[in-house]
Amino acid sequence: MKTLADPLVSVIIPVHNGAAYLAETVRSALDQTWKKLEIIIVDDGSTDNSIQIARDFEADNIKIFTQQNCGASAARNKGLKEAKGEYIQFLDADDLISPDKIEAQLACLKGSSTQLAICRTVHFTHGENHSNGVNSNDWFYQDNNDSVDFLIKLYAGEDVLPNYGGMITIHSWLTHRALIEKAGLWNEKLSVDDDGEFFCRVVLASEGIKFCDKGVNFYRKFNDRMSLSAEKTLKGTESAILATDLKLGYLKKRSGDPVIDLIFARHYWWAGVMAYPQFKRLSAYCIKKAGQLGYNGEKYVGGPVGHILAGVLGWRAARLIAYYRQSLKRS
Repeated sequence: MKTLADPLVSVIIPVHNGAAYLAETVRSALDQTWKKLEIIIVDDGSTDNSIQIARDFEADNIKIFTQQNCGASAARNKGLKEAKGEYIQFLDADDLISPDKIEAQLACLKGSSTQLAICRTVHFTHGENHSNGVNSNDWFYQDNNDSVDFLIKLYAGEDVLPNYGGMITIHSWLTHRALIEKAGLWNEKLSVDDDGEFFCRVVLASEGIKFCDKGVNFYRKFNDRMSLSAEKTLKGTESAILATDLKLGYLKKRSGDPVIDLIFARHYWWAGVMAYPQFKRLSAYCIKKAGQLGYNGEKYVGGPVGHILAGVLGWRAARLIAYYRQSLKRS
């Protein structure tokens, strides 16, 4: 039985031109078995009818706010400012959560204000039934009371720590407000990997992660358009690199483990290769950082033909050829 002492959970939904899926996302929050919650929708300067759809749901426990287009991080910070909940559930406007997600994670946390909860992720393609999506089976589906160890494994790849690495979606987490207050707000300078940088700070502020085997978050994938995280713009590339700089700094303040340098050397090298030739200055910065951190891995990032070309002509020439081939396909 739930009592008045049970915690209020704030579900924060930023939306920018998400009319095609916002209603389904809001309904997934309304369908939660945990009824002591509020839903906060922040429209980030949409030019479609997202705000009209949001207002169709407006109620005592569903609050709607609008702002000029400042980015998802700013919208989430607005949501946090308005939120009254003891626990925070971030939910992007194109994703979904199962009805038992929040209640199950609260049960796992048992009132803890120092630990985070995660759950399983199901990936589904836009236009398909989310219940038919692919359920991931990742190494982090277990409790971990060492936040540094958790992040090292999360950021690692097969070439540094075999069987580790991966991605945890924004809406997988359930976070106590106290941890966010300790870690700080979302970094509004970031667009790409803003969630990675934010949850790096939150995890480091915590005393560990609780995995909940019940409850699922559904992550929507799009085949017909580029996602924000994949978009190769100057702003996006700068954001991804800044997020990498920040995460490296946070971890090195907490640990002198040399594997951190090896992990981030790989991240910088890959970023440097992918930024070339479109953003040569950023590419040069990343390649230099990778060298300083001792990178000694594979020099080319791409398909088999590119690897052959890189072996003969060098990675820059191979990337240049790949870049112009992609440009011709887009034109």
